Amino acid sequence: MPRKRKLLAQLSALQSNSSFPQINALDNLNTTTGGDRSPKSSKYFVTEKKNSSQLEADFFNQPCVSLAKSFLGQILVRKLPDGRELWGRIVETEAYLGGEDEASHSKGGKQTQRNAAMFMKPGTLYVYQIYGIYFCVNVSSQGEGAAVLLRSLEPLQGLDAMRELRSTSRKAPTKLLKDWQLCNGPSRLCQAFGIDKAFDQRDLTQDTDIWMVPGQDLPGEQDVVATTRIGIGNRGEWAQKPLRFYLRGNKFVSVVDKKTEREMAARGHLSCS
Repeated sequence: MPRKRKLLAQLSALQSNSSFPQINALDNLNTTTGGDRSPKSSKYFVTEKKNSSQLEADFFNQPCVSLAKSFLGQILVRKLPDGRELWGRIVETEAYLGGEDEASHSKGGKQTQRNAAMFMKPGTLYVYQIYGIYFCVNVSSQGEGAAVLLRSLEPLQGLDAMRELRSTSRKAPTKLLKDWQLCNGPSRLCQAFGIDKAFDQRDLTQDTDIWMVPGQDLPGEQDVVATTRIGIGNRGEWAQKPLRFYLRGNKFVSVVDKKTEREMAARGHLSCS
């Protein structure tokens, strides 16, 4: 009998010791926040977060000039095929007002296969090629044939990937690009974010490879410089209209208009005196 009781006691101890670690492991899985098995690292959690925070149709459904200004400070997100995400804060835009605008691809209200995206619902991407090599990306707004050109971004996340994309898109190897050189211009922006003609006519409110999320600390009117657009050639009065907008003092802007900034500063000084 003593031998039997001893065996039963050993068996009971083994069962007891083997059950507690299983309970503790389950508790750890439910409470951990940093491990790979945590629910917070799930792809479903990330997707839900993206869908709940991205800019939706109502944001894009505004007049062209208003949208061009509203883009400043917002964040463009690009998800690469390998899963990496690139984030960039919009710091420079240009407005193209549609049929009346002599510098617009839709001047005269002419709709072609190339510019069809400009006539689609607000938030549609219009991507076109220049010099047969580079791409530029625009976003349609309210107004027939109206769209906003994204000129420059301030890189926030995925800078190494941006450098890779920029280097593979250029013919000859050069020095390592500095942060401010990655996206300071419309074609450089597209290179760094891997945007090409395949993105033409995509919907920023629905696409899973590219979208926008709200920025933090959005600029006020006093922070925005309104000046003439770049590289539009001889378009009469339209070449002189202040339809380019950028964040004053931001080093990631492609071209700074010092004269306009001095005038703004002078007006600010007078208004305070």
